[in-house]
Amino acid sequence: MRIRLKPLHEQVIVITGATSGIGLVTARTAARRGARLMLISRDEKALSELASELSRDRSYSVSYAVADVGDRAQLQVAADKAISRFGGFDTWINNAGVSLYGRCVDVPLEDQRKLFDTNYWGVVNGSVVAVQHLRERGGALINLGSELSDVAIPLQGAYVASKHAVKGFTDALRIELADERAPVSVTLVKPAGIDTLFVEHAKNYLDHQPKLPQPVYAPDVVARAILHAAAHPQRDVYAGGASRGMAWFGRSAPRVYDAMMRRLGVKAQLTSEPRRDGDALHESGTGLSERSGRHGRVRERSFYTDAHTHPMSARAALMGVAGVLLVAAARRYVRETQGRRLPRFLR
Repeated sequence: MRIRLKPLHEQVIVITGATSGIGLVTARTAARRGARLMLISRDEKALSELASELSRDRSYSVSYAVADVGDRAQLQVAADKAISRFGGFDTWINNAGVSLYGRCVDVPLEDQRKLFDTNYWGVVNGSVVAVQHLRERGGALINLGSELSDVAIPLQGAYVASKHAVKGFTDALRIELADERAPVSVTLVKPAGIDTLFVEHAKNYLDHQPKLPQPVYAPDVVARAILHAAAHPQRDVYAGGASRGMAWFGRSAPRVYDAMMRRLGVKAQLTSEPRRDGDALHESGTGLSERSGRHGRVRERSFYTDAHTHPMSARAALMGVAGVLLVAAARRYVRETQGRRLPRFLR
């Protein structure tokens, strides 16, 4: 069946992990576009400040709920609060996530299980709670995967495994809802490296401070992709062309990819700085911070993602670029081979 989604200014949107990074940028962007919001995080102080900011500055309808996504009962309370406050919700975004740095055999199993509580079971819990409402009302479920949903890198084995699991669960759920003819769009968003506090919030078992390899994109790239999927049914969205490139490379030449990761994967993720303490695995991270600012050059846009989410605009841009190149080539040709005065339209 064809799924129809409301425009953003008519929607109620639920966002987990709403007080930092991608979730925070998504919340602020959605508010500017007129959506009503239910914000979810473990950090009550940051939630209160964000709700006040959005409500005070723009008079938007915003509510919040303190919840750990690893606890389904807490997410059900948040969903019930959204239904009570707004009459329901139209989009549910499972954004909360955290990472661990360390070699697979060196990271304690209890920390790996805790990571799965957030990254995998948090998505499962949020999806089950959301679908109970959306299968009757219609709407969008958007899960945050990663470029590492499709490939692996060293030093983040538990994170890689959790994002592979999120992909498998999301794909299976999408098929089951389609079989039921439920009016629910299910999207997996796969960001590349993003300039958030991803590294600072990760628990680190290495001797040195890790970093994100280039290219690194702004969290706005992901927020735009998420909100596009909230209003336009999508299956998968790669946020950042590097994410799509990694997935293609890993699938097309797995042995070559493995060899490259063996030679470069560890070095590309490490700095010479000593390890700094950080652990959002067990406690909420620093609230209301969109970006880290420690990853060098940050790409504010992704042409690949823009082309995927707005094909007509991308086609027009390509035609414009092609037109400019064609005129330049024609001018050069006339100048070099004809040696006569240029036609007026080429001057």
